[in-house]
Amino acid sequence: MATTSFLLPSPPHSATLRRPATPLVGPTHHSSSFLRRLPTPSLRKSRPTVVCAVASSSPLHALIFDCDGVILESEHLHRQAYNDAFAHFSVRCPPFSSDPLYWDVEFYDELQNQVGGGKPKMRWYFGKNGWPISSVFETPPSTDSDRENLVDVLQDWKTERYKEIIKSGTVEPRPGVLRLMDEAKGAGIKLAVCSAATKSSVILCLENLIGLDRFKGLDCFLAGDDVKEKKPDPSIYITAAKKLGVESKNCLVVEDSVIGLQAATGAGMSCIITYTSSTANQDFGNAIAKYPDLSDVRLEDLKILLQNTLVAS
Repeated sequence: MATTSFLLPSPPHSATLRRPATPLVGPTHHSSSFLRRLPTPSLRKSRPTVVCAVASSSPLHALIFDCDGVILESEHLHRQAYNDAFAHFSVRCPPFSSDPLYWDVEFYDELQNQVGGGKPKMRWYFGKNGWPISSVFETPPSTDSDRENLVDVLQDWKTERYKEIIKSGTVEPRPGVLRLMDEAKGAGIKLAVCSAATKSSVILCLENLIGLDRFKGLDCFLAGDDVKEKKPDPSIYITAAKKLGVESKNCLVVEDSVIGLQAATGAGMSCIITYTSSTANQDFGNAIAKYPDLSDVRLEDLKILLQNTLVAS
């Protein structure tokens, strides 16, 4: 099968990233004296007493979750759906390849961490390696309209295949996500989900993984279809803040990748990272905290974390 192993170019930066004035949590960082330490992988069994030297009122007004990689660990499911689509439509790229296009784990990890959104991934790949032959077009499409038609057909089929995988009942939400959502709603904090993925697939994921009641209870839900530019462009988070009626500084974003981190910070929001196996080694220097999952993270932790971040800046 045709595989790829070349390095991807660095993604475009649509906004200047900001680094907190004082580095916060993480196994290699040291907090200043008034900042409390939050749970890290080495502190999972016991949670230290919270002491905060700032005012009791919290600046946390909205908690915003990404979907893929945050609510569920989904990238291997997306990769499977893409490869199934390539096989179904006999996509040969480069055109002279004898086997259908196949994105292996190593390549897809690089791709999904540097190019946001399904259609942009295919446009980038085909533009780099040559537009393919397929059962949709027997010769490589040469016009913009034919190329967009091919990408649309592949993405639509891939989305339906992804839905089938989600509906299978074998996928679970990541640890701590549902409990943290419930804590936020119970405290009167606005709750949102912002994903670069296709709206129909995100809706299906949310209905199946967080439940219909939680989904209907979201104060804002945005998908890739709702904005012109995908992450790392900050448009989706800027739009969310407007819909929520909340200032960017009072929003806290939960992301899993550097692309999402760039989008959040570009919108003027603080961001924590709950990394996955495919994103663990990325540079999250502009995040105010990072965790392997949310199982030991409580809402009070996040309130204090954001408050101390704003004081430090």
